[in-house]
Amino acid sequence: MLNKKEQRLRRAKQTRIRIATQGTARLTVNRTNLHIYASVISGDGSKVLASASTVEADIRKELGTVGKGGNAAAAALIGKRIAEKAKAAGVEKVAFDRAGFAYHGRVKALAEAAREAGLQF
Repeated sequence: MLNKKEQRLRRAKQTRIRIATQGTARLTVNRTNLHIYASVISGDGSKVLASASTVEADIRKELGTVGKGGNAAAAALIGKRIAEKAKAAGVEKVAFDRAGFAYHGRVKALAEAAREAGLQF
């Protein structure tokens, strides 16, 4: 029987197979209890074109006290930031890779913020 993490990774693998056939850059999201991470990876999967996370020093300053990286407001901030960095790297269109996480809460907040900031997916 698969545990929770193995189930999530199994779902993630299916998504990545589908995205690989599209050949577009992918916006991948990873979340932990304390932080959320986002990166834009090139279509062939060889290069990270942009990345943002709640671990970065200036983001931590903006969020305030320790442990504030694990909420929807922080995720929205990261979504906006990753969209800005991706556009600076010349990426307009991405495929959203939620890495097997449910499209809900922090993952949804990040995705919607990235869309509002002008990233298309």
